[in-house]
Amino acid sequence: MSYSVGQVAGFAGVTVRALHHYDTIGLLVPSERSHAGHRRYNDADLDRLQQILFHRELGFPLEEVSALLDDPDADPRAHLRRQHTLLTARIERLKKMAAAVEHAMEAHDMGINLTPEEKFEVFGDFDPDRYEEEVRRRWGGTDAHRESQRRAATFTKEDWKRLTEEFDAIHRRMADLMAAGTPADAEAAMAVAEEHRLFISAAHYPCSYEMHTGLGDMYVADARFTATYDTIRPGLAAYLRDAITANAVRHLT
Repeated sequence: MSYSVGQVAGFAGVTVRALHHYDTIGLLVPSERSHAGHRRYNDADLDRLQQILFHRELGFPLEEVSALLDDPDADPRAHLRRQHTLLTARIERLKKMAAAVEHAMEAHDMGINLTPEEKFEVFGDFDPDRYEEEVRRRWGGTDAHRESQRRAATFTKEDWKRLTEEFDAIHRRMADLMAAGTPADAEAAMAVAEEHRLFISAAHYPCSYEMHTGLGDMYVADARFTATYDTIRPGLAAYLRDAITANAVRHLT
C-alpha cells in the first residue's frame, strides 16, 4: 500500500511543503511515483519519516539527520534507544519547567513575589503555596481573600521576614503557656489568642471573632495545619483552637 503526499502530511502532522523539501534534499525520497508523476510513500518511507521527525524534535539539523539515517553501519534499534533516552531526558526537563511555571503562577496568585530560595529563607519548612488551593476553595472571592492578596502583593522579602518572625513569636508564646500547663481558657492563653487575631487583622485581612474561630477549627481539622502547629509543640493546634474559641466566646458574650 502506498500513500499520497497529502495523506502522509496528514498522518505525520507536517506540511506538504516540508515533504517536498525533504525529497529535494534527498532526506526522504518517496519510493514510488504515480503514472502522473505524483509522489507515493510506502511503509518503509513512513518509518524513515518517523525517524526524521524524532531527530528534528530533538533539535538535530537536517544534514545531521540525513547522515545518521544513511549510515550503513547504524543499528536501527540503537537509534531508537538513543532517541528514547534523549526524549525521556527532554520530558523530564519539560516537567521541571512546567512545575516551575505552575509554582510561579501560584506564587503570583498569592502575591508572594519571592524566589524559591527567598521563600525558604523567609518561611523555612512552611510552604505557603501548599495551602493556596485550600484558600481559594474556602475563601476565594470573599472580601477577606481579596484584601489578603492586595496586601501580600505589596510585601517585600523583608516584610515577609518581619511578619513571619512576629507570627512565630506568638506561636511560641502559646506553646510556652501550653507547656506550663496553663488552661486554654485562662486569661493568659486568651490574651495570646487575641494577639493572634489582631496580628492577622493587621497583616492580612480584617479577622472577626467568627472568622478567627473558623481558622482555629481548620487548624485541627486540616492535617496540614495540624502538622505545622504540632511541629512547634505536640498538641499545639488543638490548644490554640481552644484558646481562640474561649477568647471569641468571652468577647461575643
